[in-house]
Amino acid sequence: MPATPESAQTVAVALGFDFGSRRIGVAIGNGITGNARSLTVLATDDWPALDELIEQWRPQALVVGLPLDADGSDQAITRRARGFMDALEQRFGLPVTAVDERYTTIEADERLRAARAGGRRSRRVARGDADAVAAQVILENWLEQT
Repeated sequence: MPATPESAQTVAVALGFDFGSRRIGVAIGNGITGNARSLTVLATDDWPALDELIEQWRPQALVVGLPLDADGSDQAITRRARGFMDALEQRFGLPVTAVDERYTTIEADERLRAARAGGRRSRRVARGDADAVAAQVILENWLEQT
């Protein structure tokens, strides 16, 4: 089992994931600066693309949003997200941390609407955009927690 970083501040690069039944939103963050940004959206089973992201960015930590019900209990997709976390750890040998992702999609939608209304986003919001921004929110939450 890989060592877990002491804190996000000791991690130069981390990748965050918003795991879904069809898509995985991906974000990149820096523990030193505390910044994160949305990166891309992948199909849930696109391991070759995940391999490329790991090779390209060389993260020291992986952060996965854990989908829970409003009361904190597991839901149907929670088991699949935990399986994804296990697969990431086995495949890449990196520390994998779960972060409660409740309400991250709502925040992602609000950020996208605000960006569009403020003129910072000129194109129409695509289906996967919220997934990548939700991954950013998940990663930001992790960066703030440590």
